Amino acid sequence: MDTELVRTYLMVLNMGSFISAAERLHVSQSTVSTRIRILEERLGARLFVRNKGGAKLTDEGRRFHKHAAAIVRSVEAARHEVGVPSHYASSLTIGGRFGVWEQLLLQWLPELRRQLPDIAIRAQIGFEDELMHGLAEGQIDIAVMYTPESRTGLVVEQLVDEQLVLTGTGRPPAMPADESYVFIDWGTAFRSAHSVSFPDYTGAGLTASIGWLGLQLILSSGGSGYFPKSVVTDYVANGQLHVHPEAPRFELNAYLVYLRERESSVLDAAIAGIRNAALNL
Repeated sequence: MDTELVRTYLMVLNMGSFISAAERLHVSQSTVSTRIRILEERLGARLFVRNKGGAKLTDEGRRFHKHAAAIVRSVEAARHEVGVPSHYASSLTIGGRFGVWEQLLLQWLPELRRQLPDIAIRAQIGFEDELMHGLAEGQIDIAVMYTPESRTGLVVEQLVDEQLVLTGTGRPPAMPADESYVFIDWGTAFRSAHSVSFPDYTGAGLTASIGWLGLQLILSSGGSGYFPKSVVTDYVANGQLHVHPEAPRFELNAYLVYLRERESSVLDAAIAGIRNAALNL
């Protein structure tokens, strides 16, 4: 079966509409429609029902998902196997948000390499939509992120229970209304909770999409921002930074995401290793 048709199906499923899928694939909406129609003709079943809200899977479309994912995974696995150096048995691709790499995955990877010395490991950094897309298409085997979406065929498992604390160079650190405040975008849930806690906040002069970048800016130029408590512990201990004692705190949970149907002892070992590393944070 033409993998381009299957990938288009998966993109429509991931994005929820033909229009959004076309934008991500950089093709016209009519091209997406044509690909889905050809795929439906070859399968002899209707996969999507289109409505004003987007595209909804039919029962047949829902049953096809595991086969579509398997087709793409097989192609990706073949590509990875061909590209793996001869002295490695196979490969494993790990994806994660930047902050998760800094907090968890960097500490876990050396142990994984010791446990699986004959596996070539590919490490990727991305935002949630990129990681979810990579998982759905079989390009990523395991991912750790802050705000995953619930998707058919994927397991979403809470891994780390973290707190975001207002931290800065001042005593106490500047509140969000201050011009030295740096807004770190920790995702949709954080933005919503931040708005509720600071209803008068109208926006920061400086925004960073990556926590590490915001932290370096504050350390070099002063100011404040919200960061995971575990990340700033050492800076607070040596007096470089201070935690505001009265400012609201927010949850920032990290989640482990992987395929529900998997047949790989390597994946099982990697998942068990990440869980164990999270317990030791």
